[in-house]
Formats: sequence, structure tokens, C-alpha cells
Amino acid sequence: MTREGGAGPPQWVVRPAASRDVVAIQAIEVDAGARFRTVGLDAVADDPPPTAERLLAHIKLGTAWVGAPPGADDESDVPVGYAMASVVDGEGHLDQVSVLGRAQGRGVGAALVRHVLAWSAAEGHPAVTLTTYRDLPWNGPWYVHLGFRAVPGAALGPDLASILIAERPAGLEPPTRIVVRRPADP
Repeated sequence: MTREGGAGPPQWVVRPAASRDVVAIQAIEVDAGARFRTVGLDAVADDPPPTAERLLAHIKLGTAWVGAPPGADDESDVPVGYAMASVVDGEGHLDQVSVLGRAQGRGVGAALVRHVLAWSAAEGHPAVTLTTYRDLPWNGPWYVHLGFRAVPGAALGPDLASILIAERPAGLEPPTRIVVRRPADP
């Protein structure tokens, strides 16, 4: 378990996800997804959360983490955000990061992303990649703010290119999407 955050409070607690967190993670995903309705992406908002089986597989592999507010009581262990990662083309890949609406804009998402960057470095992967919406403020521009840079299509590895293709049936069209990459933190 680590405490992460900016210069001032809150310092978020980031810990490995556990099987007891599955229902909370699914609720986080549904709540965070509702934000997409505000920009007309109802299909994204309606996308079901990850299945318990998928979450448990990530938990077993040690590639799922939750973020919770600091504190000495039991509430400090209730997740308000989560991240899942995998390895794609020999690099860390942020599969998902989501934060409850009431906790957005307070640094928990950034703490989770930093944790994934540190995990990737610890695993010997040189960078972290992800796919995201190019122009939504809480997507592409937010990742650029965190130090990620767009990856040109010609520089995509075969597995990353396959992820973009697999996103199409879900309505995630290439003109609106980008792949970003950032060197892993040492």
C-alpha cells in the first residue's frame, strides 16, 4: 500500500485490489461512465462494467489497484477509483482507470496512473500506453497533462493496433481515439 498525491492533501491510498473490491470496482465503473452521457456518448455510458471474472483475473495477476481516501477509520479502505493494467507489445498498458464522480478532480486518478507507471517500471517495461478519446478534457488532454504523448499509427505495435481494431464494434471510432505513451517511472 502506498500513499500518493500532489503537494497537498489528500494523499490517496493506493493498494492492490482484492476480491472484496469487485462489487465496488463495478460500481465505480458504472458511476464514472455516466459522465459520458454529458457529451452524447450514451453507448459508452451504457457499456457494462468489467465482469467479476475479468476483475478477479487481474487481481490474481496483481494488475488491479484501488485508490481510497486516507484516514484511520474503515471508510479509508472503501475504493473511490481503480486501475487495471496489462502488458501489450512488451510495455505496460493501462486498460482502465475510473473514479467515482464525487471524487473526480481530486487527484485519485492521477495517483492510480502514477502507480501503474511505477508498476510498469518495476516489471521492467519501458513505458505505459493506453487508448483514449482524443479531445474529451478528462481523456486525451488529461493524459497529456500527466506526461503522455500521442503515438503515431505507424509506430503502433501489432497488439496495440489490434486493440484499436477491437474497440470499433463498441463504437470507439479511430478518428475520435488516440494511443498515448509515457516512459515508465523508475
